[in-house]
Formats: sequence, C-alpha cells, structure tokens
Amino acid sequence: PYSIAMVLGENLPPGGGWDARILATVLDTNVIATGRAGIYDLERVKAIPGPRLRRWFRRGTGRNAGRVRVVPELRQMIRFRQLNLMAPWPMRGPFDVIFCRNVVIYFDKARQKVLFDRFADILADGGHLYIGHSESLYRVSDRFELIGKSTYRKRL
Repeated sequence: PYSIAMVLGENLPPGGGWDARILATVLDTNVIATGRAGIYDLERVKAIPGPRLRRWFRRGTGRNAGRVRVVPELRQMIRFRQLNLMAPWPMRGPFDVIFCRNVVIYFDKARQKVLFDRFADILADGGHLYIGHSESLYRVSDRFELIGKSTYRKRL
C-alpha cells in the first residue's frame, strides 16, 4: 500500500480535489501492525531510488538507527484492516481500483468466481482490478475485460 500511496502522492495534482484513500487488508494482524507503524529496516527500502526515499521516509535515530519511518502524509492515506476475503465484508464501496495480487492462486475456481463477483459488486462502473501475473479471470468471470497483462476493467 505504501508503494501505491507514493505513486499517488507523486502524480495527483496538488489541490485538485482528489480524495485518494487506500484500504489495505490482510488476514494477519502482525502484518497490519507493521503496516500501521510504517517502520522498516533500511535493508527493506534499499531498492527505492534516492529522491523517492528522501521524500517519503525519515531515518531513525537512537534506538531506531538503521530503520526508516514512512512520513505521516503517506501513512494518513492508508487504513490497515483485517479482512478474510471469503467472510462478510464491512466495506461498501464503490472502489475505483482493487489490487489483489498473488492471492487468488490459493483458491479453487469456485471460490475465485465468488471473489471476483464480490470485487465486481464493490467496484465502481469502469473500475480497475489488478491481479498477479500468474492469475487470470479466464473461465472464472465475465464481469471484467482484460486491458493489460494483469489489468482488468469492470464491464458496464
């Protein structure tokens, strides 16, 4: 979610009336806690180009030396929540974009169909769904059209 937030922060026009918010969900509460804290070892961010790293992270000092923290502006864009994809969802949408990468490969085709239908139900008309490169909606859902290698648009 922080990578998505960085791209949004770097590309949305300032003062353009955008309401960019990210809902980051996962089942594991430890991952949620790590995401909310936004604190990472320097090793985890070493591949981020220097200008981007300087803009979105602050180096730790004292007991946090060797670590970085995501700047508040970025952390405020994201809400971390626990979510079981196959249980009832507390969110209503509509969402403009859903990223669900490298998750559905763990579900059988029947569960994939249920999940993709749920995504279509909560996406805005024309909304986008991004899935992993090893995943496909082929013979699973006809509610989306393929517009890129792993990018789909909700059919109107």
